[in-house]
Amino acid sequence: MKAAEATKTVAVIVAYNREVLLRKCLDALGEQSSPLTAVIVVDNASTDGTGKVVDTHPVVTDPVHLAQNTGGAGGFAAGIAYAQTHYPQAEWVWIMDDDTVPEPTALAELLKAESAYPGKPALLASKAVWHDGSEHPMNRPRPRVGLAGKLRVHAQQAGAIPVRSASFVSILVRKSEISRIGLPCAAYFLWNDDFEFTARLLKNRVGLYVPASVVKHLTLKLGDSQADPGPRFRFEVRNKLWLFSRHNPFHIWEYPLYFGSSVRRWGKTFKASENRPVLFAAFKAGIKESLTAPKSNREVFADSVALPWIEAADD
Repeated sequence: MKAAEATKTVAVIVAYNREVLLRKCLDALGEQSSPLTAVIVVDNASTDGTGKVVDTHPVVTDPVHLAQNTGGAGGFAAGIAYAQTHYPQAEWVWIMDDDTVPEPTALAELLKAESAYPGKPALLASKAVWHDGSEHPMNRPRPRVGLAGKLRVHAQQAGAIPVRSASFVSILVRKSEISRIGLPCAAYFLWNDDFEFTARLLKNRVGLYVPASVVKHLTLKLGDSQADPGPRFRFEVRNKLWLFSRHNPFHIWEYPLYFGSSVRRWGKTFKASENRPVLFAAFKAGIKESLTAPKSNREVFADSVALPWIEAADD
């Protein structure tokens, strides 16, 4: 076990029109047993009182206001870029949605697992539960397939499970690894940006799921990505096709495994849909949009206050 050391952790939260939930998230960050170096909150051009919460909550050290809603993907790209450029000495970036409420020991348990692991994990993910305490199916990390037994034993000794990807609901990412692989792809706007980013990150690195680190993911409904998304299904289809055709987050042998899983998931989504014509129209729109390459982060933020951070983090 590595010796316990004081760590410098910067939290990055993306907020959009969830004033009440954001306040709960920030209150919980203020109660963490392990101290935070900074709390960066990206207000994605909210139209409710979210901006005021960002500016006035005592936990927030760095309020960031974007003039346009860039979606979760753009918000996290901007927030992570801000952390990379404004906190060069930080060791970790703790990423979460604005409807995430971490338990007081959530961060401490992630750091404890990292300290107990005989190596340098690139990412550690919390266990996300719903209002009633049941595990949230939307945020179960994908397990690592084909991992050497020795590495699985190392993870077990740290109270963790090896994973291949994770969601942005609560992950702790080693800051030096972000410098190595770059930022999330802002052009995704919504959905699968976390899948692409964490799969790219963990292609040749260790990621750990830490059940002792618990956060509440306060979605309106308890469900996963198979729930009927309606017109927004185009983001799921477009982004998955971009992920498989435009990016390189997998080893060759993993592509059929994850593409096949996506196709099966789409089939289940259609089967469960109560409005298949809308879903089919979104499916066709997603395919059509995927034929054009996604814009670069610099293009997405060309007229944004975030452009200097994006450029600096990309260099």
